[in-house]
Amino acid sequence: MNLYNLTFQSIRFLLLPIAVVYGVVIWVRNKLFDRNILKSTTFNLPLICVGNVSVGGTGKSPMTEYLLELLQDRYKVATLSRGYRRKTRGYALAGPQTTALDIGDEPMQFHLKYPQIAVAVGEERMVAIPQLLQDRPETQVIILDDAFQHRYVKAGLNLLLTDYNNLYTSDFYLPTGDLRDSRSSAARAQLIVVTKCPEDLDEAGRQKIIAEINPLHHQQVFFATLSYGTPYHIISNKALPLHKDMEVLLACGIANPGPLKTYLEDQTATFEVMAYNDHHIFSIDDLNALLRRFESMPEGQKIMLTTEKDGVRLLKFRNELETIPLYVLPVRHHILFNQTEAFNRAILNFIEGFKTHI
Repeated sequence: MNLYNLTFQSIRFLLLPIAVVYGVVIWVRNKLFDRNILKSTTFNLPLICVGNVSVGGTGKSPMTEYLLELLQDRYKVATLSRGYRRKTRGYALAGPQTTALDIGDEPMQFHLKYPQIAVAVGEERMVAIPQLLQDRPETQVIILDDAFQHRYVKAGLNLLLTDYNNLYTSDFYLPTGDLRDSRSSAARAQLIVVTKCPEDLDEAGRQKIIAEINPLHHQQVFFATLSYGTPYHIISNKALPLHKDMEVLLACGIANPGPLKTYLEDQTATFEVMAYNDHHIFSIDDLNALLRRFESMPEGQKIMLTTEKDGVRLLKFRNELETIPLYVLPVRHHILFNQTEAFNRAILNFIEGFKTHI
């Protein structure tokens, strides 16, 4: 462990009293909902919640996209997110002129990739859902992105994601740990997905994690790894495969870039990173700094690379990016242990078995 990590962990440990107080507040809040003192609202259509009990990247956006891919040809699907770090407030439905500043980077990513799907944002989901249904009355299924803690709305199906390298079962409350909800809240989930697993995870490793999670009788545990696609130019969409002679400058503002860095180590000759905070809003100065860094790299087969989430926040510089070799790397979840069909069937069975006619 380097000096920075050691100092960071020491500071987090010193904040233990705050974490204990935070944990008590979360426990009380959950008890109020469990005892129906604070009320949860249900709706007469299938609601699928994608969330976690910790901060940091567990792969919620790729999972939402996985569900959109699965459902878009079967049902009229909509997504509803909070719209983190947008410049607006209240309910908003994405349209032709919408930008990431209007609805947030992840909803904008959904909107660009799935323009036929209703993409909405709203801090108060209990209020936003009726507005969404008024705007899109044909909606049959709503995917609630990052809504596991939003208990004022009760989803019919909860997908709880947990990082293979940071399982919620061995974590602690913020700020000492990464938990933003209690470990016991995992009982509300029907499907638990261990994300960012190594591709070669074996059966013994799988069973060890299942034993640690100790799922309840109503829960299924699945395992997923991140699968990266072929980079495409941010403006022209022209594909450009990575190769071992390529040098990459990675512009990255995501919570957990570790798997991405590991992937680039395997796929390219060398790579450099310009790291930003999660959900960073890029300025023209940021873009110019990226270009200077890129120009300082040795001549050869080199490109600039970014994530899809970062890419939507860079699109406001469309004119400047026309001639810049900036490529976007897509990513999706791949379900391990030949359980893709079982995972898909669990989602579809929930919708098909929903008692209200849709």
